[in-house]
Amino acid sequence: MRKRKLWVISPLFYLMAAAMLAMGLFSWRYDLIISMLELTAACLCIIGVVVSDVVYRRHIGAAMRSAKKVLTAAEMDALAAFALPVAVAAATGDIVWGNDAFARGLCPGRDFLGENIQSFLYPRTLRQVLEADSGCAITHRGREYTVYGARADEGRIFYFVDDTYFKAITKEYHEKRVVVCMAVFDNREELVRDSVGGDDSRVTADVEAVLRRWVVEEMGGFIRRYSTGRYLFLTDDAHIEAAKQKRFKVLDDVRNVKNAGGMSATVSIGVGRGADSAAESESWARQALDMALGRGGDQVAVRQPGDTYEFFGGNSKGVEKRDKVRTRVIAATLSDHVKASDRVFIMGHKNSDLDSVGSAVGLWAVLHKGLGRSVSIVVSRGQTLAGSLIDKVERAYPNERIFISPVDAVQTATERSLLIVTDTHSVNFVEAPELLEKIPRVVVIDHHRMMVSHIKNALIFYHEPYASSASEMVTELVQYIKSSAIEQTDAEALLSGISLDTKNFVLRTGVRTFEASAFLRRRGADTVTVKQMFSGSMESYKQKAQLVSGAEIYKNCAIASSNWDQGDMRIAAAQAADELLSIQGVRASFVIFRNGTEVNISARSLGDMNVQVILETFGGGGHFTGAGAQIKNGSVSQVRQALIQALDAHLATEAKR
Repeated sequence: MRKRKLWVISPLFYLMAAAMLAMGLFSWRYDLIISMLELTAACLCIIGVVVSDVVYRRHIGAAMRSAKKVLTAAEMDALAAFALPVAVAAATGDIVWGNDAFARGLCPGRDFLGENIQSFLYPRTLRQVLEADSGCAITHRGREYTVYGARADEGRIFYFVDDTYFKAITKEYHEKRVVVCMAVFDNREELVRDSVGGDDSRVTADVEAVLRRWVVEEMGGFIRRYSTGRYLFLTDDAHIEAAKQKRFKVLDDVRNVKNAGGMSATVSIGVGRGADSAAESESWARQALDMALGRGGDQVAVRQPGDTYEFFGGNSKGVEKRDKVRTRVIAATLSDHVKASDRVFIMGHKNSDLDSVGSAVGLWAVLHKGLGRSVSIVVSRGQTLAGSLIDKVERAYPNERIFISPVDAVQTATERSLLIVTDTHSVNFVEAPELLEKIPRVVVIDHHRMMVSHIKNALIFYHEPYASSASEMVTELVQYIKSSAIEQTDAEALLSGISLDTKNFVLRTGVRTFEASAFLRRRGADTVTVKQMFSGSMESYKQKAQLVSGAEIYKNCAIASSNWDQGDMRIAAAQAADELLSIQGVRASFVIFRNGTEVNISARSLGDMNVQVILETFGGGGHFTGAGAQIKNGSVSQVRQALIQALDAHLATEAKR
């Protein structure tokens, strides 16, 4: 229905008020009380109509006078013939004037005077348009406009620029922009290792057929194999967006390809989206592929402008895949860098644990005793969970100053020093960020799945997401540097790190995990002594028991939370998370606790759910079966609610696959 204007229908209001007055007078003959009530209501209506009419007419008059102050008669005539749509409105937004272009373009065939300008600006508000220096984008009657607003005393002037064509061209440009992608058949060797006959060729051909069909038929691109198990393909941004909406269903299609033993094939894909050139897109695709492989494979990583990533998939456990030749080369390269340094510093992550300190002790032993270099381990004594191991090492080497504080390390470090970061690769989680900034020569040794905030430009980035622990990786390295340097205490330190991250050889264990443990056992590691390092206090045991008893089951996930900030809650929380996995039907466990001003989450699973992906929404990370996160702002209850929302989103994504 067409909107009526107030000055058009105000006479009707007067007539209606007069009719009410006449009815009141007519009722006088029959019932005095009813007549008085009707006359009173009629008088009130007449007063209301008169006041509203007068006020509105004054308002319109003020707006018109304001417009006349701003624009001269000649300017009004010029604007009337102006090619761009222009409208003048009162302070409240009621339109008092518009030129011919406005009438033709935005409201053809109807009178717009008296309408509120807001109906033409939706979903933008009057304030947004008036305060935007570069205009606001709107859509009206299927056309795209950029609206500019200006204040003028009591009036407002609005200019509408019809840029439908240019926005369509811009959209088409972005949608048709070339996107370079790279794919890797990442578990090909494992699938064909035990194949018989032509099964290996069949599996490879089936995977390639799935990729080719997806790229050519669904993505509108072309694909080429540039080496065994590696592919490059081109598509455009519109098809990448469509694939995102389907959460890259090609990952599921590839997993449907299986070898004779029933093992599923997996691929990893890197996408370079939004680059300014094809060369830059190719570089981004390589980085994205490295990121996808570093996170365990079987996923798509999309790199976008601003060094941001989006991840899809990654819900299957990785298969152990490491090359001893690469380990030997890295060991030789590390030795060369150590010999070229005046001093070596080793540090792990914040709130260091047995794996972080144990791997550091193993490196200290082989570099200090084996290569004769000056080596120090950087650790914050008041914020470590490996106090028992540190005390044991210091008792074993009373004449050595092995552990130093971050402050001492920063003061003694030089540009010729070498920094080895172990058990983390994120700049946000290192023990001493200031030391990382001061020393330009850095080596990274880590087993956690790749994070976006990883250390860049490292001399050596030894990253193995398939390894059980950093201690396992260091154990392999020391055998190629000088294995005789590892004594009983050093071996027990490394074995404690392996035991911690594998939950006593239950999770994330591979053949090479046991090979490394066997080497440490030959070097004198005592399993009973290692077990004693895991002993906790009665207080932490009670805290763990209270956390477990207070846990709730939510969609097959155990969630425990606590506001306590006393004792060693980190140890209790980690142990409680492990304990909750023993409950029948529990796929994953989450323990939320306060630590100073932060709220922490400790997550565990038995491999049925990827807790790393869930905690990445909180800025955390870790492994498929174990992860953690620290939230600086928020209460325990708020974090718990946010965790439930993240779980719902993750489970909804699982249900779609």
